[in-house]
Amino acid sequence: MSAADPIGADVTVDARGLNCPLPILKAKKALNAMQSGQTLHILATDQGAERDFRMFSRQTGNALLEERIEGGVWHFVLRRR
Repeated sequence: MSAADPIGADVTVDARGLNCPLPILKAKKALNAMQSGQTLHILATDQGAERDFRMFSRQTGNALLEERIEGGVWHFVLRRR
């Protein structure tokens, strides 16, 4: 685990304050630059983020390893396919 990402993900995307579709677009851009098996931690505050990231995971084949809300911030962890 690193100070930058307390859950130990390889890459973190801070999409807090952004509305749909920007959190998904930022996640997609980050995933495209990653290697297979690496993990991405996304922070989001958009109301639809939970639904959006579940759908994104199913459509892209990137595994949704974790989703939780903490202090009004959604945390998603995806593993690059």
